Amino acid sequence: MQDFDQVYTAYYQVVFRYSLALTHDRDTAEEVTQQAFFQALKKIDRFRGECALESWLCRIAKNVYLSMLRKNRRISDEPEGVPAVEDTVQTALEDAETADRLFTLLHQLPEPYKEVFWLRTFGERSFGEIAALFGKTESWARVTYHRAKGKLQKGLDET
Repeated sequence: MQDFDQVYTAYYQVVFRYSLALTHDRDTAEEVTQQAFFQALKKIDRFRGECALESWLCRIAKNVYLSMLRKNRRISDEPEGVPAVEDTVQTALEDAETADRLFTLLHQLPEPYKEVFWLRTFGERSFGEIAALFGKTESWARVTYHRAKGKLQKGLDET
């Protein structure tokens, strides 16, 4: 199979346009697209070629979007101050441990991955803003962010 970076570069626009058609919002479509590629990276070994790669990626994007909708609905349906059923103490502990591991891994990331990831995730900067800060293209910012997420996921999977 092609290198995942090549897949990302070749299919990003297709998945983004599909996500935009679903969401009707550029920011949401961008987030759906990023999450779809992140999920695809984790599951690329499960792709058996029974459909076009483009179709598989768009199906993942659709599932990501539907999950976002369900999550938002669940949050808005909960009375204020009452945690969602999924928010058990065990889940919170697991999340805290995962968060600690994630921050450790994040601090170990080489530049520019660390800074791009921080700007996008915690600074809530657009890819265009990140690209401008580095004097690079928006595509560079997207790929760098995607690679940073991949490195973090690999580190989480190894621990």
